[in-house]
Amino acid sequence: MKKLLLVFNPHAGKGLIKNHLCDIINIFTRGGYEVTAYPTQAKNDGMNKIITDGNRYDVIVVSGGDGTLSEAVKAVMTMGTKVPLGYIPAGSTNDFASSMDIPKNMLRAAQAVVRGVTFDYDVGEFNGEYYVYVAAFGVFTDLTYETSQKWKNRLGYAAYVGEAIKRLPTYTGHKLKAEYDGGTVEGSFILGMITNTTSVGGLRRLIADGVSFDDGLFEVTLVKTPSGPIALQSLLREAAMNKLSKKNFVTFRTSQLTMTFEDNMTWTLDGESGGTHKQVHIRNHKQAVSFIVMPDDKTAEQQLVHALAADKGYQIEETDDED
Repeated sequence: MKKLLLVFNPHAGKGLIKNHLCDIINIFTRGGYEVTAYPTQAKNDGMNKIITDGNRYDVIVVSGGDGTLSEAVKAVMTMGTKVPLGYIPAGSTNDFASSMDIPKNMLRAAQAVVRGVTFDYDVGEFNGEYYVYVAAFGVFTDLTYETSQKWKNRLGYAAYVGEAIKRLPTYTGHKLKAEYDGGTVEGSFILGMITNTTSVGGLRRLIADGVSFDDGLFEVTLVKTPSGPIALQSLLREAAMNKLSKKNFVTFRTSQLTMTFEDNMTWTLDGESGGTHKQVHIRNHKQAVSFIVMPDDKTAEQQLVHALAADKGYQIEETDDED
């Protein structure tokens, strides 16, 4: 039998995995896997478990919030081998699951692991630390790790919204210089996001259209500092309409990015604290981790490319370059 390692956070979301664990293991067992289940005990415990034992398994599945997923990706990148990675979402917002159309229902997500195909997904590196789908600074970005787990479990996304409304009057802009593929941007911004996702904090309105998860490029959104209340209203209205005008926003795609700030800046990576930095370098590792997802247009395109390459007698070299 193939071997599957299930690493789960028993406290993520409302701890619902406790009610479904036997059924999840049964789905994997009936799918032909010998399952080892490991409940995480503390922060980074799941990452350490995967780094230590991950190469002994044919598939690794993690269940928890975006933080648990981020630990798993860091572990797989550290291992240096592409053991397929499945995900059963159990957090409050589950941005990655939304982007990749992974079912929110735990049993359906487990079935998707058994029936799914692999998709090679880009991974970000932030000053030497790997992240899955978003590195961000500025307004609201600290809410995901400063909002208490109690309120996340009780209110879900509403917990973030309530805290954001209370903080809005206190936010100010941050002066920075951003250098990226073929360009430079300077100015004052209240929010910056370097993403490979269609959803951040449950919001889908601040990311450019046409996201591709395996093209070696990030989507970058910088929100300009409004000059006053009227400008703020204009900015919020455009964001709600997904109209990212040059008046209020700077958007571009890039494989790498260096950002330098006047003062130390606090960052968040995948909803967890990313530390405080005056300069950051971010790079895209193209198609670095193989996720198990249900077949769709994006997986079909990737499978076709590799099939054509194999038919011609060569393999596609996976690099960090756009081409």
